[in-house]
Amino acid sequence: MSKETKLSLWIVTIGSFFGVLSSTLMSTALPSIMTTFGITASSGQWLTNGYIMVNAIMIPTSAFLMKRFSFRKLYLLFSIIFLLGTIFGAFAQQYVLLIVGRMIQAIGAGVMMPLVNVLAMSEASKKTRGALMGIIGLAFNFAPVVGPTLSGFILSQFSWRFLFIFVIPFTAINIILAILFLPGLSKKQAVKFNTFGLILSSFGLLFLLFGLSNIGTTKSLSFQVIGSIIVGLIILTIFVLTQTKARSPFINLKVFGHQQYDVATVINMLLMITMYGNTIIIPLLVQNVMHYSALISGLVVLPGATSTAILSPISGRLYDKFGVKRLVVIGLSIDVIGTTLQSFITRDTSILMVTFGQFVRQLGLVLVLIPIQTHALSSVPNLMISDAVAMFNTLRQVAASIGTAILVGIISVTENLTPTHHLAGELSGIKVGFVVSIGMILLCLIMSIWLKTENEFD
Repeated sequence: MSKETKLSLWIVTIGSFFGVLSSTLMSTALPSIMTTFGITASSGQWLTNGYIMVNAIMIPTSAFLMKRFSFRKLYLLFSIIFLLGTIFGAFAQQYVLLIVGRMIQAIGAGVMMPLVNVLAMSEASKKTRGALMGIIGLAFNFAPVVGPTLSGFILSQFSWRFLFIFVIPFTAINIILAILFLPGLSKKQAVKFNTFGLILSSFGLLFLLFGLSNIGTTKSLSFQVIGSIIVGLIILTIFVLTQTKARSPFINLKVFGHQQYDVATVINMLLMITMYGNTIIIPLLVQNVMHYSALISGLVVLPGATSTAILSPISGRLYDKFGVKRLVVIGLSIDVIGTTLQSFITRDTSILMVTFGQFVRQLGLVLVLIPIQTHALSSVPNLMISDAVAMFNTLRQVAASIGTAILVGIISVTENLTPTHHLAGELSGIKVGFVVSIGMILLCLIMSIWLKTENEFD
């Protein structure tokens, strides 16, 4: 890899770090924002959920954009969009405007994020892809975990607006560095944009996530829940059917013709549900149920975030040496232990025990996430890398958004069914959320049977 490419990779990785960081930066602020604007947890989750959903729509769009425009132009344009959204959010005076700012942020981050994956997978040799993806993992896996910690520190001294203000100077500096040093790296192709695919995928996801987010706040059999979910699934089914026949599909579904890619992607999706759902559950547990401050809520996830930062590069190198299967089995087993510890938490549990459970959980996840992503992207031909990256990251974000909606819905439903004190109901819902997460991790363990340790792909 040339020095020019290495420098480009670092610039894009740092920029993507703040894009991914912003996806969970608001999580710790959720309880205080709920109080400030008089909203419920289901409404408040759209601070994170809306951001992730727009990411999920923009990421596949990036596959088309990367074929039509230069790397430099794309990164600069969408970095500026991200910066504008951040500024908008910092000065928003109403909750609706705050959501709009988050959506604009997500448009920018949604294109910035795939660029770093495509650059790494295209330029690195197969023997060093794991190590390189481990470094990139600092953005994709460390950033969302450290978000609540950083948010807790900021909120202990300042208002939630500084969660946006903090990001502004770093993003501005990154844009300046990109202007000065980022090369064109242009690989233009004559492809047409599938507008119909964009419309179908956007509305399908919107209806699906809207229905899931209403679980627990309206009647389960109402249109807001069941009707919206059914409409979303129908639209997404039409989307899949039309994309398989399209000459220039919005998303190239042919990447699913590779079994190792399929298995790795599904495992990653299930883990994203548990990981992003946890970024909502932990602040609710620590602040609402255990009555600690936002700062303490952030400190609870700090040891786990630190382990992610330290072990991300290491897990990538372990993948290069041992392959994917052994790491996934070990990592998921550790993750089950950590999540089980969390499921036994009560209002009287020591905050250190909550912190330890989260640390063990992250220790297991970091051993899985980098290897499973590297394995998935290594299993497809180089010509399909941009499509594989777009699909992998899209489904990652969709799973994160759906996971947040499902776990918050579970908390709401359980709370409503608990004929006791409000806090007892919320705690019961949180515990059920942890149990659901354990089930998903065990399902991942079962699926790991189909992972291949050797470099022999379909």
